[in-house]
Amino acid sequence: MANVEIVDEKTLKITVGLEDAVTMVQEAAQNIEEYAHDIVTIFEKMPEFDYTFFCFYAYDSAKLFEKMLSVDPKQYTSFSLEAPDSFFYSLYGGMAGMYGEALKQLH
Repeated sequence: MANVEIVDEKTLKITVGLEDAVTMVQEAAQNIEEYAHDIVTIFEKMPEFDYTFFCFYAYDSAKLFEKMLSVDPKQYTSFSLEAPDSFFYSLYGGMAGMYGEALKQLH
């Protein structure tokens, strides 16, 4: 599970690992209709970040990401995300597998 450290009343530090990407993929697979926007957006936009970074909030695609957290990052003015490349690669691969079905849900 993601480690969420409240640094102060305005700042969060979030640390995730490979297992968190697996959790996100599993959640998305069970609820493709609910997470269709996130799935499509992550799959389409992550290549722009060389697959090793992604800003969930830049594309309004944080619903799936927030599902694994114990707090709402939007309640803080700043947060950082530390994740190994394996997190991003696994997340992308999972979204790739659901992309076609998610795209159908959006149209």
